[in-house]
Amino acid sequence: MSTDNQSRRIAQGGPPLAPVAIAAVALFMASLVVPTIIAGGDVYPSPFGSGQAALDYFADHRSSVQLMALLQFAAAIPFAVFAATVSVRLNRLGVRAPGATIALAGGVLAAGSMLLSAMLTWAVGRPETLEHAELVRLLHDLAFISGGPGVVVPGGLLVAGIAVPGLLAGLLPRWFALAGLVLAGIAMISILAVRFSDLAFLLPIARFPGFLWLIASAVLLPQHRAAANRTAGEVA
Repeated sequence: MSTDNQSRRIAQGGPPLAPVAIAAVALFMASLVVPTIIAGGDVYPSPFGSGQAALDYFADHRSSVQLMALLQFAAAIPFAVFAATVSVRLNRLGVRAPGATIALAGGVLAAGSMLLSAMLTWAVGRPETLEHAELVRLLHDLAFISGGPGVVVPGGLLVAGIAVPGLLAGLLPRWFALAGLVLAGIAMISILAVRFSDLAFLLPIARFPGFLWLIASAVLLPQHRAAANRTAGEVA
């Protein structure tokens, strides 16, 4: 391999951001929609609802629950890849302050929580588990905590880690970066849902617009930056 080819490979910032972001979001959305369709329209039970209703759902729709776990597990992989790739992209664009590392940390934490939630969801649908109502309730609650606040809150760090450098260094449109900061703020506040169930409505408000924001940021972030403009990025 020639030196020029090696240099090009080293300079490459990883896979294209947009397809990776779209893959992660599409798999996660599929984990919500497809199992519901297979379950005949029956919706995955709320952790704040009746324990018996949850037990009946898991017993009646084991295949749907297993499919949900599979798709969420799959979604976590491109989510982690996106976090790593966007962190490298920000570094290549001249960002030297903690923003890029915060984005990486938030994305990895969110992906890890998504994996954990998927594994707990898989476990709750096992025939052996369904014989113990208390265990079903425990696993259901843990799946919610890990897949709800456990994903949304660090996901807010991922959004903020992109939005702040994007704003300060002019890498993203100002209005778009500010919208990201608002979503990140809502995500941070949604941690209160762990204690106050009435605030659980903040989770989807932060999650789904946040997913769209990440896809849009993948499209809007430039791949390269003129050396003359790089100094501004180093203060981000």
